[in-house]
Amino acid sequence: MRNYLIRRIAVMPLLLLGIASIVFIVSRLTPADPLVSIVGERNLNNPEVVAAAKARWGLDQSIPVQYVTYMKNLLKGDMGTSFTTRKPVVDDLIDRLPATLELTTMAMLIGLVFGVGLGVLAARNRNRLIDHVARFFALVGSSLPAFRAGMLVLYVFYSRLGWLPGPGRLDPRATPPGEITGFYTIDSLLHGDFATFKAALMHLILPASVLGWGCVGIVSRLVRASLLDEFSMEYVKVARAMGLRERTVVNSHALRNALLPTITIVAFTFAFLLTGAVLTETVFTWPGVGSYAVEASRRLDFPAIIGVTVLGGLAFLITNLVTDVVYALADPRIRLS
Repeated sequence: MRNYLIRRIAVMPLLLLGIASIVFIVSRLTPADPLVSIVGERNLNNPEVVAAAKARWGLDQSIPVQYVTYMKNLLKGDMGTSFTTRKPVVDDLIDRLPATLELTTMAMLIGLVFGVGLGVLAARNRNRLIDHVARFFALVGSSLPAFRAGMLVLYVFYSRLGWLPGPGRLDPRATPPGEITGFYTIDSLLHGDFATFKAALMHLILPASVLGWGCVGIVSRLVRASLLDEFSMEYVKVARAMGLRERTVVNSHALRNALLPTITIVAFTFAFLLTGAVLTETVFTWPGVGSYAVEASRRLDFPAIIGVTVLGGLAFLITNLVTDVVYALADPRIRLS
């Protein structure tokens, strides 16, 4: 396994450079002019301002020269400076990544808990009313756009019922906890600030539920299908013939094997959640990488766009690697070579 891990990790930089190259070329081929976001529309007719901006951001050079310069800097860990924030893109991503990770982790927990629960419930009650209801919720969760779902839950649970707080990680008047991990829930606990912990957790519920709902649908359908396959296996029939309770047969025997295929889909779903949090963060005004990507796209902030894409590619590659390792550890029949 060690040689396999070394080979996979060694290939990662090349793949990331390939991703960055594609995004760089596509961004430079677009007809839109990034100078609009750099100097503003009023200054576009001012030759001196335009020339100074091009020289400042390297836009006066040819595209091949810009590409070589960017790749050299990227190899050093420098993703350039954002046109919008005027800060290094790496610093922007570091500042915003904890918010996205906190949201994604909570969404993943919701997806796993409810997805596995619904899948088991549907499999144990195959072709009954409970099965149909569970499959209906799974279908809705997989097909309902995050933007629509976000607007709906905000209207119902925040605007109408007032049960849960609105957009943002905290109330605008609240003071964030001192940063340790960047996760408001964890940092507030580490500081012993339980009021802020409760507020941060309440603010997480709506966006994490919207983001995790799609995961619930995917996981529940996969668990149901895998469990039904396990129920037809001889060892399950023998366990039932021995008089074991149905709960013991499912939880102690069938479910353990049925969850193996779920490892792969869960890992890829986590990567999808990281990169797919764009709409959810936009609806809930969540200051994460997703909302940063939206703002960068709107302002034609090429360095930020490339940085977000490279980060998403890195998340996908790491998740893929971790999936292979976990699957091999969970199933002794798998050998990595």
